[in-house]
Formats: sequence, C-alpha cells, structure tokens
Amino acid sequence: MTDTARTARTGVPERPTLDGLEETWARHWQEEGTYAFDRSKKRSDVYAIDTPPPTVSGELHMGHVFSYTHTDLVARFQRMRGRTVFYPMGWDDNGLPTERRVQNVYGVRCDPSLPYDLHWQPPATPVSEERRKDPTPIDRRNFVALCERLTAADEQVFEALWRRLGLSVDWSLTYTTIGRVARATSQRAFLRNLARGEAYQAEAPTLWDVGFATAVAQAELEDRERPGAYHRLRFTAPGGREVLIDTTRPELLPACVALVCHPDDERYADLVGTLVRTPVFAVEVPVRAHPLADPAKGTGIAMVCTFGDLTDVTWWRELQLDTRVVIGRDGRLLPEPPAGVPAEPYAALAGQRVNGARRTLVGMLADAGDLVGEPREITHPVKFYERGDRPLEIVSTRQWYLRNGGRDAGLREALLARGGELRWVPEHMKHRYDHWVGGLTGDWLVSRQRFFGVPVPVWYRLDDAGEPDWSHPLTPDEAILPVDPSSDPAPGFDESQRGLPGGFVGDPDVLDTWATSSLTPQIVGGWETDPDLFARVFPMDLRPQGQEIIRTWLFASVVRAHLEHGVLPWRDAVLSGWILDPDRKKMSKSKGNVVTPMGLLEQHGSDAVRYWAANGKPGMDLAFDPAQIKVGRRLATKLLNASRFALGLGAADALRAPATAPLDTAMLTELSGVVATATTAFDSYDHTAALQATEAFFWRFCDDYIELVKERAYGSGPGAESARAALATALSVQLRLFAPVLPYVTEEVWSWWRYGSVHRATWPTTYEVGRAVQGPADPQLLRLASDALGQVRRAKSERKLSMKAEVPLAEALGPAALLEQLTVIADDVRAAGRITKLDLLPDRTPELVIACAF
Repeated sequence: MTDTARTARTGVPERPTLDGLEETWARHWQEEGTYAFDRSKKRSDVYAIDTPPPTVSGELHMGHVFSYTHTDLVARFQRMRGRTVFYPMGWDDNGLPTERRVQNVYGVRCDPSLPYDLHWQPPATPVSEERRKDPTPIDRRNFVALCERLTAADEQVFEALWRRLGLSVDWSLTYTTIGRVARATSQRAFLRNLARGEAYQAEAPTLWDVGFATAVAQAELEDRERPGAYHRLRFTAPGGREVLIDTTRPELLPACVALVCHPDDERYADLVGTLVRTPVFAVEVPVRAHPLADPAKGTGIAMVCTFGDLTDVTWWRELQLDTRVVIGRDGRLLPEPPAGVPAEPYAALAGQRVNGARRTLVGMLADAGDLVGEPREITHPVKFYERGDRPLEIVSTRQWYLRNGGRDAGLREALLARGGELRWVPEHMKHRYDHWVGGLTGDWLVSRQRFFGVPVPVWYRLDDAGEPDWSHPLTPDEAILPVDPSSDPAPGFDESQRGLPGGFVGDPDVLDTWATSSLTPQIVGGWETDPDLFARVFPMDLRPQGQEIIRTWLFASVVRAHLEHGVLPWRDAVLSGWILDPDRKKMSKSKGNVVTPMGLLEQHGSDAVRYWAANGKPGMDLAFDPAQIKVGRRLATKLLNASRFALGLGAADALRAPATAPLDTAMLTELSGVVATATTAFDSYDHTAALQATEAFFWRFCDDYIELVKERAYGSGPGAESARAALATALSVQLRLFAPVLPYVTEEVWSWWRYGSVHRATWPTTYEVGRAVQGPADPQLLRLASDALGQVRRAKSERKLSMKAEVPLAEALGPAALLEQLTVIADDVRAAGRITKLDLLPDRTPELVIACAF
C-alpha cells in the first residue's frame, strides 16, 4: 500500500476498547499490504534488515518477544521516516535441533543404509516413552520428509505468534534455511569457496558429540562444570624410577603417546628425550618438553593421549607424536587396540562406554599397584556441544573446513578490520568479536554427519578397488543447484554406477546450519538469482541479533561476505540483552524458567507486552516483570480514552489550524522538544529513551494540559479554536511517536479521524509542530500551570473533597516575575481548579504557593 492509499474513517466509538484490536488490524494490514516492500525504490531509499531466523524446534519464549520487538521498533520508525523497509522473516529449520525433535515426537531414527520406502507412514503421535528409547530406524528420505512435515507445522505456530505481536514483516519475503533457495545459495557459496581454496577437506582430530553422532565446531562449544576425580598413575622410567602422573581420564591410558613437561622444569629435565613405560600396558612412550605444560598443575608432568582434550591435540601436532585412537564415534572404546598396545589387557576395555572403561581401568591399575592413593574428587569444566547432553570426545575424522583466520594471520587481521568498520550497538559488544577472532585456534569446521541439512554438494570417483578419490571432488554446475549427492548422480555418471568400483559416491555429510544461516542476506536478497533486488538491499543496513551468537552468526556472516563480496554484509549490528527471571537469572529452556508469550499476549494485549519489551535497551538485560506489562496496558487504555476525549472536544476538525493561546503554544513547544529527543534516540537505536520521553510528556498532557484547557475547548471564539487546534496537533504527533511501540492502539485511534495507516504516516518533525504555533511560546508556562493545578488538587485531596469541588478563593504567592507569567494562563488555571477568585500576592514567598480557602 502506498502512502496515498486510503481507508474510510470509522468515527469515534462510544465505548472504545483494546479487546480484539490485534485480530482486526493484523488482518487489515495483511489485506492492505501495509508493510509490503516497494522494490521500485532506489538503494538510498531502502532500509534493509537481516532478520534472525528463529530455530523452529520448540516454543518461542519471552526472550524472542523481547529481541524481535526491538527490531520491529526500528522497522516501524524507519518506515515512518520515509524509507521503504526490507523486513523479511525466516525460519531456521535445518540442523540437529530439528532432528532431535523429530526423533522425540515420532520415535524414529535415521538409518541412511536403508532403502527408501515409498509406502512408509509415520506413527501416530504422541508415541510412548518406550518407543523413544528404542526408536524405529527409517531411511533418510522418509526421515527428512518427517523433519519437513514437523517444521512446517511449527512455522505456522511461530508465524501466528509474530503476527499477534504485531511485527511489521513483509510476509511475502519469508524464507526457510532448508528451502530450495537457501540450499542453492548455501551450495553456491560453498562451491565458490572451494574453487578459491577457502574450503578444504582434511583428516584431523575433531570435536565429536557422541549423542548427536556428529562433529561440532569451536564456536559451538560451552564449558559445563562437572564432577570428576584426579587419579595418580605410576609410570616407570629407566632405572626403575617412578614418574607420577595426575589425570582425570585414566581410561585413555591405552591412547597415551607421550609424557610432557615444561622445558624449564628441573624435576624432569633429565627425563626429556628418554622413554618411560606405561602402567598396565607396558608401552614405551617418549618424554617431551613443551611450554604449555604447567609445572604447578598436578605433578607437573602430563600424559598426552590421542585425544583427551584440545591441549592433547596441540601437543600431538606440534611435537609430531604418534596416534593411538581408542574411542570411536559411538563413544565406546574400539574393539581392537591401537598399534603397539597389547591385546590382552585391552580386551577388558573393548566395547565399553567411557565411564565403564574408566571404572575397569582404575580397578586394573589398583590390582597392578600402579594407582597411587585414592582418587581425589574435583569439579572441573568439561566441554560440551551447546545443544548436547554428553561430554565431547575428540576423534579423528575427515571433515570440510572453511578458512576463517584461525590459521591465517592475514585473513584474521582483515576480519578484525571488518569488525572495526561495523557500527556496534552497544559499542562494548565489539570487544567480544575481537576476543573471539583473536582467539581462534583453527578454521571453521562446516561439515556435519547428520541428515536434515544442506548437502555438501560434491561427489568422489571410486577407483578400481572402490576407494574414494578424496583429493579431487566432483562438483556440479551452479545452474543445477540445489543438488543432493545422496540421491542425485555425479556429473558424467548415472545412478547405476553409485557405489561401484570405477563409479562414484556422494558426500554423505550436510553443511553446518551456520554455514547456511551465515548467508541470510544473500538468501533473502536474491544473490545471483535477482540481481535487481540484490542491488537494492545489499549490503544491508541492520543485523539485529543476540549477543551470545556474535561468535557464530555474526562472525560467520562477516566471513562469508568478506570472502565472496569483499564487504561487510550490513552497516549496523544491534545486540540484544538477556531476559532475566524475578531472581535475576537468565531465562533459558534448560533451566526451566522460561515464560511462553501467547498467554500474556492474550491476557494483556500485544501493545502491553511490546511496551515491556521496549523498556529494555539494546545490550542491556531486562527482568521479566508482569507489573510492567500491566503498566503498558494502562498506557494503551489511557491513549484510547484520552484520544476519544480530545476528539470529542472537536479536535478532529481543527487539525492544521494555528494554536495562539499561551498555554497551547507552551504545550506544543514542549512537544517539539519531545519529538527532537525521540527522533535522536531512535536514530541511535535507543528506543527506550524515545519511549520514556514520549510517555512522560503524554501523562502530563493527559493529567494537566487536557484538564487545563477542556473548559476553553468546549466554548467558542479564538481561545476555543486555539485549544482544539493544539489538541489536534498534539494528538496526531503523539500517536505517531507511540506508533512503533503500540501499533494496535495507535492504528485504532488514527482510524477514527485520519485517513490511511498511522504506520505509513510521516514521522513527526519539530518543523511540523512549530508550524502549528502562532505567536510567542514559552514552554515553562505549561509546567507553571501544572504546578498551580497540582497544588489545588492536593488541597482538595487533603480535605477529602471531590476534584470537582469549588474553591471560593485561592491566593497565589511567589516571585513577582513568576506571578506575572501566571496571569497569562490564569483563566485556564481557574477553570481547571474550579476557582471562583484567584488573588496574586507577589514577593511573599520564594517559589509558587497556591493557598486555597474553602
């Protein structure tokens, strides 16, 4: 809908209500295309938002409402400022969370070795707990179809909530990260990374989530405090000298490849370069020196295993040690011992899970007399995949990587420089970006051993023995993207050659979900598919997002845009804070303290919930406070009723007429300052300051100004005309100032007396307000009148009189200059206070005092 589109004015209802506004106006906005993006506008007239696609694998919570409301405030403000706003919505539907949800809902698991079953039907839901514990294996195509089915249902629920909240999204621009466009975009970017040497494949130690059976990236790790124990093991050096080692993972003893000490540690200097013998297995391993060894930790000398933690990987790589892998991808010890490890003692461990193997090996150490003392219980940080529930292991796997500066100093500096080009709101969030980029220890692992995701778009030739040629992957032409190597044949082959010697095999992996989500500007902007649109929206203006995914979504998006386009993907990044529970703890599903929003939206109204959200600044935490939502409800109700009253005084017919009376010009002059403050605040992404200034003025306008002028406005003549003109201008301006925060009630009131949508109306300006002022304007007069009226009200309240009670005599005492100002507005004060006679007594008191006689 254009700015000139019209809707019929409805008139002022006899009993206005907030109930039902969401349904009425959400439907109207959709039918009228109120928030549709106008792609005919040039780039300078566009404001493009790279909206976070929420993960559709559960329920939205108040944290989502909080941050997405903030984005909507920006969109609405920019639209009213004359920009055509590119505001899409996406759904992040691929990846591990969706797969886990499908497994739990349907009681199935994916087995890619099974053939496709055309007639397979999903089980009725809900399924039993037994079915979840022993899920039915199904083929990959049917499993992916279940994922698509469940996410489609979840997306409808999410969209309904977003519409209820009043997000001014152009729903015709909606995308999904597993949709055809997203898959093609993600694969195209990967193939170009591969062609430029930025994507590569390597066999290397990999962080592995046993529960999800997939590799995970550095950015997806989190430390969790877990109980553990130090076990002191006795190694044997030449000459029978004992060397004591403290370890929390004795089960990795058969994977031991060295002992390592600090180069300056004199206790072990004579052992460096010699061989020591491991307990139980009697395997000889070298003693080496490395600066990462901590002389103050444990006994000062550590056991290096392949692989217990990331430090082991560093030592293994830099000291060029042997490899003895004992833990498999299923989290169990491998059935056969690694080379050089005797089979007899290892047999007791083979096939056991880690905890069981630990107990067994501790018993074996004790029996051999090589466990020194009792284990010492500790609590220590253990690395987990952020969505996983089992500690990570490190296994050696072949994976795809994307260069991100972790091993390239030049690229690292370039990406740090990109961070310096970005406008950060709040500014201190940039430190998190710099810290993350500066601390990278490796490239971005982008492949995942899962099923519901964007397939890695490559195949491999099989030699005469049926072995893949990993070093020369086969790639598709971009014109046929997206492809699925698991079901599409490789270029130059047909399906009958799949898996046969001399034929081909498809890469079985999918891309990390961030490898697709990092391309949201390109996906929704039509990169390579709609050049005209892409030129109008890219680079985008705004990336709003959570602070916890600076290291993933924000950084990954910067990497992709830098490598592909040589620019930042957007100009500004606005980071949201946390939502806290009443105990000031972060709300999270894992803690069980989240609040779901739909009930609150239905109970209090969307405007009230948005009001609560708008009271939180970018980057600042906000406590969930139902009392503040109730304040928002009262504000919306007051706006409804005050508008009805002002329009009932005849304000609708006085719009654009001049205000001439001193109190009216004073009020408008103060309102002009509010407009300036709110505009500056919104321009700085400080919606909270804009709301506070607008709300503070509104309550003075309702409680004082309307009361002061309503008698005059009911009358006739120049004074009445001035009051009605001032009311009309003030109401029009305040509706637009509140519109980003309270979209429903402002649209409702606007429809009573104005054409079109308030959300397509022009943002108010100080020039507009000033144009309505005719004659002298002293903003202090409104405050003076409010002070005088307030004292009269207090006097009545102290005597428990009605505010309508008459005051036969009131005396105004104060400095002569102040009372001279009061004379200018005395008629309005007398009328509002119902004062029969008002005497002015100058220079009796240092400040204004109104003494009432009853």
